[in-house]
Amino acid sequence: MNFDFAKILTILTLVAGSVWLLDKLFLKRGRVEKARQTNTEYSEPMLIEWSVSLFPVLLLVLIVRSFIFEPFKIPSGSMIPTLHIGDFIAVNKSAYGLRLPLLNTKIFDVGEPERGDVAVFRYPKDPSVNYIKRVIGVPGDKIVYRNKHLFINGESVPLEAMGSYSKADTKCGTPRSGEVRFMESLGGVEHDVLIRNGWGNSPEQSVTVPEGMYFMMGDNRDNSNDSRFWGFVPEENLLGRATYIWMSFDSHACVDRSRIGEAIR
Repeated sequence: MNFDFAKILTILTLVAGSVWLLDKLFLKRGRVEKARQTNTEYSEPMLIEWSVSLFPVLLLVLIVRSFIFEPFKIPSGSMIPTLHIGDFIAVNKSAYGLRLPLLNTKIFDVGEPERGDVAVFRYPKDPSVNYIKRVIGVPGDKIVYRNKHLFINGESVPLEAMGSYSKADTKCGTPRSGEVRFMESLGGVEHDVLIRNGWGNSPEQSVTVPEGMYFMMGDNRDNSNDSRFWGFVPEENLLGRATYIWMSFDSHACVDRSRIGEAIR
């Protein structure tokens, strides 16, 4: 079951705000007057007291989470070596425009995804699930993936072998073997990708990114469920750009302090 925290937070904020406003405009005056006439001590009903106390907090959290930063936890290894399972990241929610909570309607255009961005988005086949991948193609790009190598608009994307990838590359996590770390330069962004030795090359893929769509891939190229398999990401599905890691620990509570505060590139 997917826990839709954004929906629950929005509903709680609306309910608390409505109770507070209704009481302030219509109900409180009558209660105060009744207490004065009966010469009794005035006290707020529990519902009103809770609403008045929680509404400012809920509203602040909703504004920050919807328009500024939102925390996400990395659930899979599709973005290794850039992001590990158990990384907690901050996502800039305003990077690709300000959107209304729940409705996801853009109300202010700030910027657009660029090649090389690490973006969080709603999975096109199930919008209740959030995915994180790297932006490979923007509208109009022709993407070719041949022999585990990217070509964009007819130009080869630089790829430099950096040696085998092992557990020694990260403090936490399970041992890995058979994978080679490469440095890829995409849109001026240098980042590492993993390619698994001994796996056959998949058939050549060639697509042109339609208007209003984006082509996404994981940095763990042979272990990522991405646009190569389910297609493009619509612009309205974008949630924000991943910016930095604020905590990192695995299922065994192993904390990798070296990754805390690390910028995501």
